[in-house]
Amino acid sequence: MGSLLDYFIDSSAITIFVLLLLSVYFIATFWVFLDRFYIINSRIGSEAKSLKALYTGQSKSVASNSLIFTYLSRVNIPNSAILEAASSDAIRVSTKGLTWLSIIASTSPFIGLFGTVIGILETFSKLGSQSSASLSVVAPAISEALIATAAGIAVAIFAYTFHLILKRKAYELSSLLSSQSEVILSQVSEEA
Repeated sequence: MGSLLDYFIDSSAITIFVLLLLSVYFIATFWVFLDRFYIINSRIGSEAKSLKALYTGQSKSVASNSLIFTYLSRVNIPNSAILEAASSDAIRVSTKGLTWLSIIASTSPFIGLFGTVIGILETFSKLGSQSSASLSVVAPAISEALIATAAGIAVAIFAYTFHLILKRKAYELSSLLSSQSEVILSQVSEEA
């Protein structure tokens, strides 16, 4: 614990700012992921039940908790335009936050690298004021500077992984909504 405290005491304001920003990124990454994962998973569950009821003939329309139910209840005869609008709106609402995960995944390594460059510059400026510089002096200072890059890469790994997981879940939701739309449209064409 003492070495971590020493690291922060010896670090510049920019390095501390970089690490704090990466900490905020890390927290935001998990918050967006957990929030969206829960929401999309619950919607996938309800849409799967609704689709199953349509396939088995237990229902002539989508379930009342389906994301497209509100849209269908506004029209007398379902059509592809209203079903497509409902699906698009449901996916748009369900995937809020994915852009932030993408931004965090792409920028956090650069922020970490910036912190490392600043740390190395500070190390060389301190070495310039000393009469002699050996590897035993330079190596610990450089390794401390590399902590910011490691932190940036770690945040990017989580953000990118979570982005891909949520993107796949959004595809599953979109597929379920599309299948329900096709079943509804086929029922309408049979009645006509």
